[in-house]
Amino acid sequence: MKATDTLHDRGQSLWLDNITRDLLETGTLARYVGELSVTGLTSNPTIFDHAIKNSAAYDAAIRKKVREGKSGEELFFELALEDLTRAADLFRPIWDRTDGVDGWVSLEVSPLLAHDTASTLAAAKALHARAGRPNLLIKIPGTKEGLPAIEEAIFAGIPINVTLLFSREQYLAAADAFLRGIERRLAAGLQPEVGSVASVFISRWDAAVKDRVPQELRNQLGIAIAKRTYKAYRDLLGSQRWQRVFNAGARPQRLLWASTGTKDPSASDVLYIRALAAPFTVNTMPESTLKALADHGALGEMLPADGGDSDQVLTRFARAGVDVDALASQLQDEGAKSFVNSWRELMDVITGKSADLAKAS
Repeated sequence: MKATDTLHDRGQSLWLDNITRDLLETGTLARYVGELSVTGLTSNPTIFDHAIKNSAAYDAAIRKKVREGKSGEELFFELALEDLTRAADLFRPIWDRTDGVDGWVSLEVSPLLAHDTASTLAAAKALHARAGRPNLLIKIPGTKEGLPAIEEAIFAGIPINVTLLFSREQYLAAADAFLRGIERRLAAGLQPEVGSVASVFISRWDAAVKDRVPQELRNQLGIAIAKRTYKAYRDLLGSQRWQRVFNAGARPQRLLWASTGTKDPSASDVLYIRALAAPFTVNTMPESTLKALADHGALGEMLPADGGDSDQVLTRFARAGVDVDALASQLQDEGAKSFVNSWRELMDVITGKSADLAKAS
């Protein structure tokens, strides 16, 4: 049995952190579903930037949309929705079979809205309505301004992928926003089952401190943060507050590990996959990491519900001068800025391609 199958059987969902038209057209995504236990996918501006820039697969569609007078964000979201609705249809049997637990795809609102609550909520509602797919999650960053939009979106019945979470505290704030939205639905007599995941980014922790800590602490911070967050997640699942909404028909907001591709070339290419095998979670991984896991991945013990040695490891980082709380805020801020930069590059790519294709037609 492949490690991908084993991991799925142990209770963790494997999602692909990628979407391209080529993956859809060639049947590669369908093959990953059938052969590598992939049960969903995520996307972001960087992924679409690379897909459109490095492929001719979008050229015909861009040329057509330019002739229709479309450009910029409007043109991009049409391309993205075409890809993601096809992917959602591919995963729909999984969504149906698991009664909405799995089989999701994700589309992000414009990162330019990360610090604008009202515009984020409006964009989330509009994109979900345009997609017309029940198994499409709208990604909203778990920033201070994003949290009220998350609560309102959940209350409105829109499935949400809370992105750009880096710490236990940021995760708990996102979980609280989700729960408030569900509790408000119950109080209003509405059906409480609204899909959601909370995405905690892992590898960026280790990239941020690689030159600041002793060699023996390299590539350990992201895993320790994840273990501590997983304990908070499992504690929350057992709390009276969560049990109350579960008993009323709500579903858990699942914890999702994001940014799980190894950035250190000297470390194992499945470092974070092996370390973060855990039931009741999702791991969304780059294509290269998924292939590596299927090819030579070996799984160890499952992540302990009590957080294991996370407190001891984090104490060692504190002694080495790492302020985890400050770094979490820094990473979230840098992540939001990075997505904005990718978004602007994506808009530049679409503008450039649109102009070139218009000249050639």
